[in-house]
Amino acid sequence: MQKILHTPEGVRDIYSTECEQKLILQEKLHNVIRSFGYHDIETPTFEYFDVFGRDIGTIPSRELFKFFDREGETLVLRPDFTPSIARAAAKYFLNEDMAVRLTYLGNTFINNSSYQGRLKETTQIGGELIGDDSADADAESIALTVQLLLASGLKDFQISIGHVGFFHALAAEAGLDEGLTAQLQELIANKNTFGVQKLLSDKEIPPAQKKAFSSFTGLFGTQEILAKARELTENAQALSALDRLQEIWDILCMYGVSKYVSFDLGMLSSYMYYTGITFRGYTFGTGDAVIKGGRYDRLLHCFGKDAPAVGFVAVVDELLSALSRQKITQEISCSHCMLLYEKDQLSEAVTKASSLRSQGIEVELVRITEDRTREKCRNYAKNCTLVVEL
Repeated sequence: MQKILHTPEGVRDIYSTECEQKLILQEKLHNVIRSFGYHDIETPTFEYFDVFGRDIGTIPSRELFKFFDREGETLVLRPDFTPSIARAAAKYFLNEDMAVRLTYLGNTFINNSSYQGRLKETTQIGGELIGDDSADADAESIALTVQLLLASGLKDFQISIGHVGFFHALAAEAGLDEGLTAQLQELIANKNTFGVQKLLSDKEIPPAQKKAFSSFTGLFGTQEILAKARELTENAQALSALDRLQEIWDILCMYGVSKYVSFDLGMLSSYMYYTGITFRGYTFGTGDAVIKGGRYDRLLHCFGKDAPAVGFVAVVDELLSALSRQKITQEISCSHCMLLYEKDQLSEAVTKASSLRSQGIEVELVRITEDRTREKCRNYAKNCTLVVEL
């Protein structure tokens, strides 16, 4: 009996004020996304394994929650919304030529190692802009994430932007194989300069290219970083990625959000479906990003639709945790009351409660008893903005 009172490792109950704070935050974020013209979509909590398989480039199979249906098909709880939205968009908007903006809210499930200390179930809200390959779309997605964080109440945060094309262009030029590229990418993502140098020390790569890879871990900061990166290569594709970042920066200046933006060319995601920019939002009070996103121009092709796309997700649980540590709370509606009544006052109490509810006031009826005295109810109702007594 004692065991079933607890939740499994990696998941938790959310209740009382925290739950109310979370719901208010979600509504705020949803309203901001909708204000940019995004339309709501819901996809299933579980899908076929192939939607998140190795070819898609999402998380490793060992971190998926897998099970079987009656027909023996392998199903998984979604670990990531983007492949699900890509599948749905390819199915329902196959012949659509206009850009499609979709927003979603729900939970994702990743079977993390218990040593990582992360939740295995998290709530995410995000948006995908499908059918637009422009820098305008990239900048809009980033500007939208800035507005999301401002709407949550945050004041101190930063959106870091990278571009996977810069790294992959240099890796291709150096002739690195898939395995070496993956190792190098992980070391750069972890800002392990010594590891990068050691890995490449005995490789037959020109010194200039080794220097470029070793410099990745220091390629973060303000706009000036783009000029520093240009000095490392003459590769046309790599320079094109930098041009794209410069164009995005210029547009973000038009949005008036550039002060919240920095660059990090060593920010390389483990999600292999990203093809262009990637970005993450960081703030105080949490060790992980509260916003994640990027461009994935080839993902929809896996589901039968050739369309570029860029998207983002806000990790509600991480954001709520950061807000709590920064002593930022969501304003809770002051429209709740407790209506106290005696046994012979039920009819009057029901009528009064109906009248108050019609005015938008939340009413809980509480009958006075020998054990539930008026005094006890008044003390319990301290958090209620209103106590009505008959």
